[in-house]
Amino acid sequence: MSDLGDTLGRAILDGADPADHLDLVRRTAEADRATGELLQQAVHAARAGGHSWSAIGATLGLTRQAAQQRFGRDTEPPDQPEDPENPEDPKDSEAPEERWLGPVTAFDEMHELELAGRLGWHTVGAGLLRHRVVRTATQWEHRRIVWTGGLARLERDGWQVGCRAFPWVYLVRDTGEPAQPAPTA
Repeated sequence: MSDLGDTLGRAILDGADPADHLDLVRRTAEADRATGELLQQAVHAARAGGHSWSAIGATLGLTRQAAQQRFGRDTEPPDQPEDPENPEDPKDSEAPEERWLGPVTAFDEMHELELAGRLGWHTVGAGLLRHRVVRTATQWEHRRIVWTGGLARLERDGWQVGCRAFPWVYLVRDTGEPAQPAPTA
């Protein structure tokens, strides 16, 4: 087993009763889902970084077509149908304005997020070549870091996690300054 496999095995067994086989199955399935999500995010990051489906497939031991079929799907959930228990029109609610920002790549997303931040938008989610952003009345700063662990120092400086998209963590910080008005045509 690889070092990574050993690390995952220890994480699965940590605090578990090795004699409780069903708990081990549940914990291993949870690890499988988590690593599957990380792989999906890593493939999206590679695509956003300009890598071809052929290169990704070769890295994974798959054909180009198999890689594209497995990982090329949009992973964002579809818009939810209206809740019959709460028929209020979402456009009439007090919910903040949301939209998708994109297409963006690893090369231009930070510039685009900077521009959006001045207008009061900040990231709350990331998908393939796009960011889900929410608008507020204040300007926002954005920062992208490698997902390595401790964020305490950054949180003390006012940064908060906007979203995680392996291998990145996107941090946002409210500047407290009023958002600039949107440019008019």
